[in-house]
Amino acid sequence: MKILHVITSLHTGGAEKLMVDLLPILSKYGNELELAIFDGRKTPFFKQLSAQGIPIHALSSNSGKVYNPLHIFKLIRLIRKGKYDIVHTHNTAPQLFAAIGSMLFDATLCTTEHNTSNRRRSWKWFAPFDRWMYNRYDKVICISQKAEENLRTHLQTTDNRILTINNGVDVARFTSAHASPALEALAPESKKIIMVAGFRWEKDQDTVIKALRHMPDNFHLFLAGDGIRRKELENLAASEALGNRVHFLGIRSDIPELLHAADYIVMSSHFEGLSLSSVEGMSVGKPFIASDVDGLREVVTGAGVLFPHQDAQSLANAILQLDSDENKYKSIADSCLTRAKQFDISAMADAYNECYKTLEL
Repeated sequence: MKILHVITSLHTGGAEKLMVDLLPILSKYGNELELAIFDGRKTPFFKQLSAQGIPIHALSSNSGKVYNPLHIFKLIRLIRKGKYDIVHTHNTAPQLFAAIGSMLFDATLCTTEHNTSNRRRSWKWFAPFDRWMYNRYDKVICISQKAEENLRTHLQTTDNRILTINNGVDVARFTSAHASPALEALAPESKKIIMVAGFRWEKDQDTVIKALRHMPDNFHLFLAGDGIRRKELENLAASEALGNRVHFLGIRSDIPELLHAADYIVMSSHFEGLSLSSVEGMSVGKPFIASDVDGLREVVTGAGVLFPHQDAQSLANAILQLDSDENKYKSIADSCLTRAKQFDISAMADAYNECYKTLEL
């Protein structure tokens, strides 16, 4: 099959990372995989995927305006020229633009729902447009059971075109990595907390920054990622007099090595679909601590540690308790690694390929 995946960009983020990990594996099943992106800036993810031989079609060279209507016409032209069997979209703009364009091209449509919620679901006036958009798709893949449950509630449907395929990561790549010296160089002899996530409104780096106020000065926080909230978070760290204990690492290509160098791995969010960064964090043999919210609760319960949403004091307490109990630290770390292995990307790729086969019939 010839399959085109479509996503807004290859900047930092779970859906973007999924493209880098998943598409080369899907190509090994005999599929011809290509990717279209609205923002064509050559990020580390762009370079990684291109190096693995996946053709990337940039609809613009350097644009943050992913909702530019011109992308609809560029996407239609690309799909007509490429004669793809399946067009598989990710994120709202590609979902919407491919749905509109599908009236003018002949290809089977599939999409992946990456979150348990989003801002547009709070706009009641938009619900009819959402129902129309999803009805244009032959398959809607949700990355967790909770994501599927919430989408069905939003759309008020029992449609059998909606299914769950849990997200996955290359667990072996993270497990076998070696610790980077970068964190120690920035904060020698410190206790190191790391969070890997884009600086977007769904994420809650704020609570992790505030948690440092409740921990000794030798605890330092490392934030890997970038995004529109970076300046806001830098200002928060400065206003809390934590500027020398919060380190902004930017977009990195050495995430496995950075995770191994940390003592504690945190994911603080307002909601998730099924957080790939969380599974990656659980793969390196360190304790994983996460917000007790949809998309994290399902993965972490019974393995890592959950803290109440936006509760900085509880997060600090959880880390300090682990720091004072070596046996508990090791037990939680071992449980996290066991849980991560349940989300290996090979199972995800098998399920995606089987889904494509049903669409081919």
